[in-house]
Amino acid sequence: LGARRVISLIHQSAFVELLEDSGINIVIGVADATIGSILSHVRMADVTVVHSLRRGAAEALEIVVHGDRSSSACIGRRVDQIAWPDGSFLGAIVRGTEVLMAHHSHSIQDGDHLIIFVSNKKVIRRVERLLQVSGLFI
Repeated sequence: LGARRVISLIHQSAFVELLEDSGINIVIGVADATIGSILSHVRMADVTVVHSLRRGAAEALEIVVHGDRSSSACIGRRVDQIAWPDGSFLGAIVRGTEVLMAHHSHSIQDGDHLIIFVSNKKVIRRVERLLQVSGLFI
């Protein structure tokens, strides 16, 4: 019908993998969408969105960073100065209406939304702790 992109919401999770190679651009399982919503509420940092990937083995997180240079391990620092845990990757920085592909020279600012991919769920807590504001922030 001329649609450039097709997104499908699938109720039977067994069909998600089958449809991914069918010409449908994005296939979302209802269970995955529900899990992501729940995960965003149980995370320690200011997580606004969580997407479960690879059947729960990995996650994509959108985390809002807060604070200042003294209360945060990230604010005011360049991407390459931050000790990102192995298995995590900063993909993009959303600053207001601007989306920046993460580059080593970008500095993180208060209120930035960081899009982080975590290939090993064991490091999610370390990523959250890295992005949490310390108790010194008022």
